[in-house]
Amino acid sequence: MEFNDFTAAQVRIARPTEKFEEVIDFYVSGLGLKQIQQFKGHRGYEGVIIGLPDVNYHLEFTRHIDGSPCLAPTKDNLLVFYITDKNEINKVSDRLQKMGYGEVEPENGYWKEQGITIEDPDGWRIVLMNRSFE
Repeated sequence: MEFNDFTAAQVRIARPTEKFEEVIDFYVSGLGLKQIQQFKGHRGYEGVIIGLPDVNYHLEFTRHIDGSPCLAPTKDNLLVFYITDKNEINKVSDRLQKMGYGEVEPENGYWKEQGITIEDPDGWRIVLMNRSFE
């Protein structure tokens, strides 16, 4: 990935969680992302790396033996997935609904026009947006 002044091999968004197992279940079993790696015993941390298949964008969730609180800062902090096939959105949304994660009202009404907003176990929100990015 080339940027203005550097080339990155990978981009990863990392955050702690107190609901480690629930978050893994939400993103892997519910959303359908791929678990790439899991680690333990790293200076008191354990974690999981989750990503999109064959893409160098990853999510990393960690917890520390002394606790890892991480409340979502606002309802408009979003992880947006642009999905052009509405049937795929419905399939993922239905699966998450059955797991207890239903649609929530977005802070910004734009996301409701073509998307579905859902909170993960920590209250961080994802949007399944029915359009391409372009």
